[in-house]
Amino acid sequence: MNLLSDIDVYLRRTGVAETTFGRRAVNDPRLVRDLRRGRVPGPALCARVEALLMARRP
Repeated sequence: MNLLSDIDVYLRRTGVAETTFGRRAVNDPRLVRDLRRGRVPGPALCARVEALLMARRP
């Protein structure tokens, strides 16, 4: 899976808003929207997002 797919699964499962997720993950409320529009995340951003996804996994 790719990062955006993992985020989408998380958002559906938790009901968290896209902007809230972006703020929590990397202090960027536009993160998910920007990823949907083609933003290419660097390795540091990917690591921070993946860490949040893993930490919040039930």
